[in-house]
Amino acid sequence: MGHNRRVVLVLVLLAGLLAGILLRPTGYLKPVEDAVFTLFAPLQYSFHWVATRITRGVQAIRALRTLQARVTELQETVDRLMIENLRLREAEIEASVLREQLQFKLANPTFELLAAEVIGRDPSNLLHYVIIDRGTEDGLAIGMPVVTARGLVGSISTVYPSSSRVILLTDPASSVSALIQSSRATGVVQGQGRSSLTMRYVEQNEPVQIDDIVLTSGLGGNFPKRLVIGQVQSVKRSDVEMFQEIVVQSAVDFDRLEFVLVMQGFVPAD
Repeated sequence: MGHNRRVVLVLVLLAGLLAGILLRPTGYLKPVEDAVFTLFAPLQYSFHWVATRITRGVQAIRALRTLQARVTELQETVDRLMIENLRLREAEIEASVLREQLQFKLANPTFELLAAEVIGRDPSNLLHYVIIDRGTEDGLAIGMPVVTARGLVGSISTVYPSSSRVILLTDPASSVSALIQSSRATGVVQGQGRSSLTMRYVEQNEPVQIDDIVLTSGLGGNFPKRLVIGQVQSVKRSDVEMFQEIVVQSAVDFDRLEFVLVMQGFVPAD
């Protein structure tokens, strides 16, 4: 019975479809079409609105993914360029230091100078020294002066096969005979455990001015003459003292030492 109903229903639908095809050109079905369109127009609009929003959403997601990929790509480019810029900056700084060393060598052709790199320093800041990457294998010996293009650093205190320890001018155990460039007054520059140095044993009647240049005098034979030590920072005079006390600012920034020059050709006096 149920099967017969389905057959009848199919036949009725087919008959209706056939009638619609035959009658549509005549215009008799237009009222029916208009009614159906009016009935389903809101639903069609809703389907169109939803489909449009879905399409736009999919497009927005794709655009966002494309944008994120582009941002990631640009960030990688920025990171790479930043690293390259840092490397170039380091190379520029190193080249600048090496140019200063070369100019110092050219200006002092009588000195036998060996370039060295600072590879370590006193971690406690109690002993003022640095370690350089040159040693007995390079011909270094205890007592050899160490300089930069700016001025005197110190001297070799201990030598190993491939490295050496350099005692800095700032070390309290360090001292060097010195003179004031303008007045030629002599004294001894001693380390004070900080960036500044003290020049002692300059008589009270000797003229000393702020910013006067202090050089090695060569007396005692431990350092060659005319190496720059620094500039006078302050002068303390007293009527009851025999000597002035002069604070000297070193020409070398000991906290930023990276490269130095060892004066191999100079043999300190015993």
